[in-house]
Amino acid sequence: MKVGVTLPHFRDDADTAIEAARRAEALGLDGVFCFDHLWPMGQPGRPAISSGPLLGALAASTSTIAIGTLVARIGLVPDDVLVEVLLGIDALSDGRCIAGIGTGDRLSKEENDAYGLPFEPADVRRARLGEVAMTLHDAGLPVWLGGAGPASVDLARSCGVAVNAWQAGPERVADVVAQGVEVTWGGPAGDSAGDLAVRLGALADAGATWAVCGWPDSLDVVAEAAAVVR
Repeated sequence: MKVGVTLPHFRDDADTAIEAARRAEALGLDGVFCFDHLWPMGQPGRPAISSGPLLGALAASTSTIAIGTLVARIGLVPDDVLVEVLLGIDALSDGRCIAGIGTGDRLSKEENDAYGLPFEPADVRRARLGEVAMTLHDAGLPVWLGGAGPASVDLARSCGVAVNAWQAGPERVADVVAQGVEVTWGGPAGDSAGDLAVRLGALADAGATWAVCGWPDSLDVVAEAAAVVR
């Protein structure tokens, strides 16, 4: 199982996230990922570096580590623009981009409303997500659909792509894997390398192919735990 982290980009400067990605690469972690929010969830007064430009900077600032979105949301930009952004990042990074994409949910609706962006019904967003997923998959990018609910699992199976089961337990991961769908995981890193190693081990045993840890207090803790489960 590969192990990555999300980056600290809910701030005004990109330097912290870029340096974190370089450090993660130096420690041998497998990937770094950016959220796609206009502000931290529920905190509209705080800043957020846009994931597309930041990933472009990461493509130029790293050389081996995978870089990706977790997840880029349907509806923030036109679908064709989203596809071209992710294809562009993949080209800039020599094929290192992972396209995590999703529909958003009621918690992210506030962001759309604040910027005058339509928030379409879930079935419409899901149909658009499927079209974007197929386009990116056909172009050769690894694609992860956000969420491990039945609708996301069915869509992932029909598109031949993975799901990202954010904060799901090992039992749910194993259940989705048993349905023939690749599962990646994301969630909090934990307080110690030992605790995280236990969590990662359970996820690996359940069949997860990736674990993406929320930005930790220490990248060394994640690297130490990752070494145990590889």
